Amino acid sequence: MELKVSDLSVARGGVPVLSGVSFDVAEGQALVLRGANGIGKTTLLRTLAGLQPALSGNVDFPEDTGAYASHTDGIKTQLTVTENLAFWADVHGADLPDRVFKTFDLEDLRTRLAGTLSAGQKRRVGLARLGVIGRKVLFLDEPTVSLDAFSVKMFASWLRDEHLAQGGIAVIATHIDLGLDLPELELAPFRAAADAGGGSDEAFL
Repeated sequence: MELKVSDLSVARGGVPVLSGVSFDVAEGQALVLRGANGIGKTTLLRTLAGLQPALSGNVDFPEDTGAYASHTDGIKTQLTVTENLAFWADVHGADLPDRVFKTFDLEDLRTRLAGTLSAGQKRRVGLARLGVIGRKVLFLDEPTVSLDAFSVKMFASWLRDEHLAQGGIAVIATHIDLGLDLPELELAPFRAAADAGGGSDEAFL
């Protein structure tokens, strides 16, 4: 399995932001996207995940293996932690592995309503979904927002020791040092020219 991106150009609000982006990520590997705020990291990740169309270029990886996770938690506040994770497992036709509660430090929160959790606890529940849904290619947008240093290390351990070790792939936009030796892609050289024309992303205005 491999993620292959070739000569990709993407737009935000109909305005091109990145052009000619190309890279490969093999199974068991991750890539960290670097760049200033507003350069287009989120737009690139959403395009890679198929949530918005590219202006041009190609994104290739096995069908139905990708998942996008933003910096928002995506949890249902009226459900318990267990019910939230069971919901996502059911959506993806997967079992809810008991180990996910220990992996993301949720064992003592199983029966807590998600709406009563702290910001960091909600973030851990949101990230725990990644250990439930079984998708091999992850596009992660600032995954460690609201996490303390312990929880960042915990997430990094899961990423390295479970997801990547089992042949997964990850493309990550983050300003936080995950403490992992991962290759980086600086997006500044791919900034689109100021006079570049718009494209199909105008449908998202």
